[in-house]
Amino acid sequence: MYRFSNTVIGFLNLFTLLASIPIIGGGLWMARSSTTCENFLQTPLLVVGFVVLIISLAGFIGACFNVAWALWLYLVVMLFLIGTLLGLTIFGFVVTSQGGGVAVPGRVYKEYQLEKYSPWLKSRIKDPHYWSTIRSCILGSKTCAQIAYWTPLDYLERDMTPIQSGCCKPPTSCNYATATMMTQDADCYRWNNAPNLLCYECDSCKAGVLEHIRRDWHKLSVLNIVMLVLLIGIYSIGCCAFRNTRRSETDYPYGENRMSKVRPRWDFYWYVTFILDPTRYPLLGQP
Repeated sequence: MYRFSNTVIGFLNLFTLLASIPIIGGGLWMARSSTTCENFLQTPLLVVGFVVLIISLAGFIGACFNVAWALWLYLVVMLFLIGTLLGLTIFGFVVTSQGGGVAVPGRVYKEYQLEKYSPWLKSRIKDPHYWSTIRSCILGSKTCAQIAYWTPLDYLERDMTPIQSGCCKPPTSCNYATATMMTQDADCYRWNNAPNLLCYECDSCKAGVLEHIRRDWHKLSVLNIVMLVLLIGIYSIGCCAFRNTRRSETDYPYGENRMSKVRPRWDFYWYVTFILDPTRYPLLGQP
């Protein structure tokens, strides 16, 4: 068991050590990319990458070189990482449980309404500074340019991404053909044909961004569950490796008597008192 657990934990941590490099590289690439709208993923990705790098290095050293303190640090940080990942997974499912698109009669695409999403996501997307950054990213990504030359038939037969549906066109219910006294959606009045304006200030655009984030979070939550199962398995093997490392430091293999004397101390005094000096207790010293 000693060789098996330490060898397995060594190989697993070498694998995670190498896997942390592309995670950190991806986070740095996202931080430098001006067309990435999901800026909120950059910091968590970098943090996870560096944490995995550190704990994998500590676990690899501790398992391969029998360094007990390195394995102890590895297990403590691993336990913290498991708890953090579990909390983030639960939070992600709670936050993204609301939302989704509304079917449009006669259309393939769906439209999205801001009020259907969780209060935490709505408060974040309504922050002017955050929305200004997201708006600039959408403009730089040329998302709306992809459907700028669609024909009316394309709008009937082709699907759109949530961002295209909310940001690149007015709501389907809007009526601009004739003057009408009927109350329309507020986004109908926010729409502008200018390429740099369109419906970027519409609530439907914010809802489209939230739907895009919601779908990504669902994917991350599934990945988090897989990672949790793997981390718990690695943590269990790490506990075995830590126990074996502590045992190897005492220089006592399995099955060897660790007593420094042949007889325990109480047995020695009993032998001297009652056997070698029977005069003190005559009745106990008789055969």
